[in-house]
Amino acid sequence: MKKIMFCGGGSAGHVIPNIALIEQLKNDYVTSYMGTAAIEEKICNTNNVKFYKFDAVKLVRGKILCNLMIPFKLLKSIQQAGQILDEVKPDLLFCKGGYVCYPSAIAAHKRQIPIITHESDISVGLTNKLIAKKCEKVLTSFPSTANHFKNGVYTGTPMRSILFNRNADEAKRFYGFDSKPVIIVFGGGSGSKIINENLRKVLPALCQRFNILHICGKGNICNSNIKSYKQLEFSDDMGLIYACADYAVARCGSNSANELIALKIPTLFIPLENSSSRGDQVINAQYFKNLGLCRVLKEKDLTSDVLKDEIIKLIEDEKLKTALMKSTVQRGNEKIISEIKSILQ
Repeated sequence: MKKIMFCGGGSAGHVIPNIALIEQLKNDYVTSYMGTAAIEEKICNTNNVKFYKFDAVKLVRGKILCNLMIPFKLLKSIQQAGQILDEVKPDLLFCKGGYVCYPSAIAAHKRQIPIITHESDISVGLTNKLIAKKCEKVLTSFPSTANHFKNGVYTGTPMRSILFNRNADEAKRFYGFDSKPVIIVFGGGSGSKIINENLRKVLPALCQRFNILHICGKGNICNSNIKSYKQLEFSDDMGLIYACADYAVARCGSNSANELIALKIPTLFIPLENSSSRGDQVINAQYFKNLGLCRVLKEKDLTSDVLKDEIIKLIEDEKLKTALMKSTVQRGNEKIISEIKSILQ
């Protein structure tokens, strides 16, 4: 069987989409994963994916001194990545973005190993900008992004099958919710302090009308005896979370945003805005807002009262619900796998 090496890391958003593809490809191809001793290693181990570890160097935005050693560290990263590729001898390297993919792609290109990369966001990430010309294809989650590349192909976002066709009643019973609508609230892989704090200020009022399932991030659970409020640090089964959701409040990372839209869950997005972000979440949110598929609250406008008001407006937005029912956003797995197979023929 032909071999596919997957790469991507630094955040779960660069790893979980690869796992979604591996789940569908592992019976027909030998699949493995290369990355750093970070979240990608943990997720791969949890999902019984063969993992190869190397060191990668990350650009720290806005901090020049932190980046002075990058050229020297990068040479070592490329060498380590090359050693893994020489050992495994894959027929294809599939990159999912993030700094981990740069040394892997450079090493693969030197060895004439075909490369496919996938860009999650509308705005193109730095790594994909740098490696695009070395790739056979640059696959994209959003139609307009493909136009930035001569080898760009719009496919949509890879999503795990366990997110779909789950039983809502069973999910709500699992979390002990009553018949009130359920709002899920989450702020990315590590949670969001500003969302957590403002949500908790209005819980007594919200929980009179709704059940709240709050994924608050590691170490962020607070003491609370408010009825209809459930806290989790994180969840390994977002399919169960989504299944019980009537509405959502979330950041706007590409993967979770596309999942929420594909599952037709009315969502209030609060995109991340800070100096460590390139602004991709803001652009993602505006894209879906322009299509009438979500509501958006700017982080700079976020207060507890505004959050409460915006949640009520979300619940009452019938035009949004109608637009979601007509939306064609769906899993991109089949299109992506078709592109992979076209290279491996």
